[in-house]
Amino acid sequence: MTDLVGLADVEAARQLLAGVVRTTPLEPSRPLSARLGGPAWLKCENLQRAGSYKVRGAYVRIARLSDAERARGVVAASAGNHAQGVALAAEMLGTSATVFMPEGAPLPKVAATKGYGAAIELVGATVDESLVAAKEFAERTGAVFIHPFDHSDVIAGQGTVALEILEQVPQVRTIVTGVGGGGLVSGIAVAAKAINPHVRVIGVQAANAAAFPPSLVAGEPTRLASFSTIADGIAVGCPGEITFAHVEKLVDEIVTVTEEDISRALLMLLERGKLVVEPAGAVGVAALLAGVVEAEPPTVAVLSGGNIDPLLLMRVIEHGLAAAGRFLRITVRCGDRPGQLADLLGKIADQHANVVDVVHQRMNPHLRLGEVEVALSVETRGSEHSDQVVGALRANGYVVSFA
Repeated sequence: MTDLVGLADVEAARQLLAGVVRTTPLEPSRPLSARLGGPAWLKCENLQRAGSYKVRGAYVRIARLSDAERARGVVAASAGNHAQGVALAAEMLGTSATVFMPEGAPLPKVAATKGYGAAIELVGATVDESLVAAKEFAERTGAVFIHPFDHSDVIAGQGTVALEILEQVPQVRTIVTGVGGGGLVSGIAVAAKAINPHVRVIGVQAANAAAFPPSLVAGEPTRLASFSTIADGIAVGCPGEITFAHVEKLVDEIVTVTEEDISRALLMLLERGKLVVEPAGAVGVAALLAGVVEAEPPTVAVLSGGNIDPLLLMRVIEHGLAAAGRFLRITVRCGDRPGQLADLLGKIADQHANVVDVVHQRMNPHLRLGEVEVALSVETRGSEHSDQVVGALRANGYVVSFA
């Protein structure tokens, strides 16, 4: 049996973190409150030092190393947030850090990790492959491996998030958070259940990278054959032994959300909450908005990180607009005659929709003689408005298909 972390461990971790991490704000969310029919709050760990909760567990783990161990340096593997947490903690505690990151890690996360003084090694396509390389480096050099989630000190550090939540909203009934390897949800469950056993703790995974559901069915950590998601911070192929034991015993439910759910949540947080959140940090909100979990208010959704590549943010916003029915991509076939394009655009303008871009094609071999194809991107007010635009075009004889 794996020994579980206890409340005393989390409280001791909090003492270590005093003056190191900030107590992040808890912001009310009107869209979530309306959706749930009661108070809903956002725990803004996206505003934590280094941009995520990860510095909590990393600092506790490194602070508890002996002087001799810290003299050998530390090594970690991460897609970005754990990397920054380890790099910052190592800098504060006076030890060197080497971090292995996947070759496709977001450039802002790589740059930020370097900025904290860590040496970077880009290895493999996934965090799992980077983990193997980091462990080999530890064996070869004597550096201490700082696991991103599967260590009791790391879990205790992450659990301090729950201590803050229960002080900020003592009446909380449901806490929802993203799950990758399980360190954050394990720590939250340890503290929350010890202080108030009636609090429900719900973990959320991206449907395309959900290792916990099959693992819980199997009764042991089970590796996914493949996984891919925009939520790179929780793209973990297999739970840890220690985190699995905590989740199995303490976490009430693990649910999944789609890429579209995540995109919509990010868009809502940006538009309505004025909060920049990375995909992994928004999955708790995604689950609440999508209705895949029954959450009794007062509810707190943890925004676990805000380190998002601006280029990805642009793509996610566009995807979120499309998923919400506010960004319409259509292809229209019409006659190739003077004034036809102006007429088409006029019909769209009559519906008070905004054309973003137009591509006029004559060379498609599938077109009939005297026919052209026009690809359009159109901004609308939502799904109903999009249907009105398409309906109006078809009513005027245009052949419309969706891109």
